[in-house]
Amino acid sequence: MRKEQDFYFHKAKKENYPARSVYKLEEAQNKHKFLKRKQRVLDLGCHPGSWSLYAAKIIGEGGAVVGVDIQFTEIPTPKDHAEIHWLCHDVYADELIADLRKQWPGFHVLISDMAPSTTGSRFADHQQSLRLVRRALEIAGLLLHENGSFYCKVFQGEDFPVFVEECKAHFAEVKVIKPQSSRVESREVFVLGTGFKRQRRQAA
Repeated sequence: MRKEQDFYFHKAKKENYPARSVYKLEEAQNKHKFLKRKQRVLDLGCHPGSWSLYAAKIIGEGGAVVGVDIQFTEIPTPKDHAEIHWLCHDVYADELIADLRKQWPGFHVLISDMAPSTTGSRFADHQQSLRLVRRALEIAGLLLHENGSFYCKVFQGEDFPVFVEECKAHFAEVKVIKPQSSRVESREVFVLGTGFKRQRRQAA
């Protein structure tokens, strides 16, 4: 195991996070401050729960985090954190949007650390990653409040610039971020969109 992996692995254990991936969110938050007190945050692909726990700490009491994953997730929430609602759900399920809307009027931030099961084929993995982040962007378009934020993981590849342009159609500002905690050889990067612009429905 490389030293940087050792460092973030042990740091996560020490700070009671289930995975080192939390620092990929923390680095972006420290710089761009898109998570704010008392917001509602939707976390797609939340398992094993690190991003949801971190978001709950930042937004604090009075806020809410909704973690969605196909794997069952349940972690006790510290007293000074926002409440976390763990949902075992497929992000592609037709009923997901309706189920979320029944309980919450919308979200200020959507975060997604979703990634496909890798196959070893760079092209195939890239395309499957794009499929996931486009679903996350679709959900953001349906559930984000005006001026909301979007932070998602995506594998780089030949169609990555196209996805960034798709994000620019929805957000006032779009940045591509490579956190220091991300492994150097990894093709993963994170796209941050801020200033969500709700699309006006076309007249019939």
